[in-house]
Order: sequence, then structure tokens, then C-alpha cells
Amino acid sequence: MKVFIPQPLVSYTGRKAVEAEGASLAELLVDLDRRHPGIRFRVVDEQDRIRKHIRFFVNREQVSRLDVSLATSDEVHIMQSLSGG
Repeated sequence: MKVFIPQPLVSYTGRKAVEAEGASLAELLVDLDRRHPGIRFRVVDEQDRIRKHIRFFVNREQVSRLDVSLATSDEVHIMQSLSGG
């Protein structure tokens, strides 16, 4: 399936959209990390929770759990929140 990468993480993938596989978001991230080492740790913490500044959208709907099911025709967008003061 197609995974869209935010600009700050393009250094891991070399492009803004890549292919990865998985029956769940968790499996997709494992495959994404296999193909692009180091990217998973930037979006998931040591306790396997989505980092606070990261948002995932599957077919334009926000998801907040890694166990959400995916289909091969899905599109996954990884978004990075901005903050500042």
C-alpha cells in the first residue's frame, strides 16, 4: 500500500511516498522500518505508542491505535504536528 511520508522523515525514505505492507498499522510500520531503517522509532516510542507529535490517517480518517486493520488498497498518511511558542 502507499504510505505518504512527512517532509521531516523524507531523509529516511528519500521520497514523500513509499510502498509498504501489513495487515495492521503496527505490521506496516515494521515493514516500513525494514525497508527504511530507523523510521519506526521516529513515529512510535519505546512502549509501542504513537508519539504525541505524530498523527496517522488511513484513507483520510485519523487513527490512534496501532492495531487498526489495513487493506492492500488503503493509503496511509503520516503527519507530524507543529508546535512552538
